[in-house]
Amino acid sequence: MATVKLDIRPIAGALGAEIRGADLSKDLDAESVVAIRQALLDHLVIFFRDQTLSPDRFSSFARRFGDPVAYPFVKGLDGFPEIIEVAKLEHERVNFGGVWHSDTTYLEQPPMGSLLYARELPPYGGDTLFANQYLAYETLSPGMRRFLDGAVGVSSSAKADVSRTREDRIKSSGTQEARKELTAEHPAVRTHPETGRRALYVNTAHTVRFADMTEEESAPILAYLFQHQIKPEFTCRFVWQPGSLAFWDNRAAQHNPINDYHGFRRIMHRVTLAGDRPR
Repeated sequence: MATVKLDIRPIAGALGAEIRGADLSKDLDAESVVAIRQALLDHLVIFFRDQTLSPDRFSSFARRFGDPVAYPFVKGLDGFPEIIEVAKLEHERVNFGGVWHSDTTYLEQPPMGSLLYARELPPYGGDTLFANQYLAYETLSPGMRRFLDGAVGVSSSAKADVSRTREDRIKSSGTQEARKELTAEHPAVRTHPETGRRALYVNTAHTVRFADMTEEESAPILAYLFQHQIKPEFTCRFVWQPGSLAFWDNRAAQHNPINDYHGFRRIMHRVTLAGDRPR
């Protein structure tokens, strides 16, 4: 086991911290694992630089923090079904998941967290934005919070803006479930099971309406929330480098990969970790 002294440095006021001093290709001691998890809870997304991770070592690191789960629409790597390739190739115009979202909220038990590792990057562009959903909830008016505290959001995997972002990957490595629509209902505001804090839990990629309301009735409220929850003061921006790894908490953060590198290749590996049913 590698005993390390971690240097945790926030990168923005709202969320995000870079962790230095850890070699993730080696087995970490229990104390370091606890410190990394606490940094995730404190900062919602954490970043590591200059890591050299084979699929085996990437999977091993992820398993220290939870149980990997398969992504429903894209096959994993040969020998590592828990790792999917998130790619945009030179000739493609749409990037995978290129819209603000929390991962797969159309599942009954959405993932606790996601880990993304940079394998190949464009010469510029391809940054990822993250947004703090604790702040998004806490800065709403008392009246809006009262409404949302009793509201349930309906999520679908088939919203057009996000379903089209996975079309290229479904063509190359889609699963048998790739064309199936998945839906789930979750509280519009969820209580984080580890911190006890309340977080806004709707997102423009997957939330189609509120339960017991039509899409037309829901649309004005959701449109406001979708703009509110990604205000610049709630966000941070991560500039990727080869060997960078990001680990975010899907229960309290959203993310958006920026599609500004047409003509270049961007290859990432992703693991998602099992979560609980939002409450």
